[in-house]
Amino acid sequence: MSETTGTAKAPKKSFFKGLKAEFKKIVWPDQETVGKQTVVVLAVSIALGLVIAVLDFIIKWGLNFII
Repeated sequence: MSETTGTAKAPKKSFFKGLKAEFKKIVWPDQETVGKQTVVVLAVSIALGLVIAVLDFIIKWGLNFII
């Protein structure tokens, strides 16, 4: 019914050999870069939290004013 092609599949590597090969490709950042990025993430998180808190306060005040 269906025709098969003559191409054979390559043998599969073991999962852990493939995982080890992928880990060798990773370029890990140095300690200074990690520190700078950590500070930026914390600053943005705090700033976003403050923006959400201010918006929440304004919405609450507006709803209490209407009610």
